[in-house]
Amino acid sequence: QVQLVESGGGLVQPGGSLRLSCAASGFTFRVYSMSWVRQAPGKGLEWVSDISSSGGSTHYADFVKGRFTISRDNAKNIVYLQMNSQKPEDTAVYYCARGLARGKGTLVTVSS
Repeated sequence: QVQLVESGGGLVQPGGSLRLSCAASGFTFRVYSMSWVRQAPGKGLEWVSDISSSGGSTHYADFVKGRFTISRDNAKNIVYLQMNSQKPEDTAVYYCARGLARGKGTLVTVSS
């Protein structure tokens, strides 16, 4: 079955950077587009970014455009989210997703 395991979250100061990773298994990773979504405390789930199966096409929500970069390594079955210039409003649990399937998430806290 689909397994997605996120890692790399933690506490970061405003303006700082983190890189999230998502290790995928249980399916043919290289043929699926992948996404990152997040859920801030007390709020609903929101889409952050997605990447095509080859990695050649990426899309970003306006609130992260220019600050976050999604990438993937199809040889390692990993998708990444590089987060730069982080803001307190980026505080959330970040989930890797393939369609409706999600991992358990990794918490990112942006605070001084």
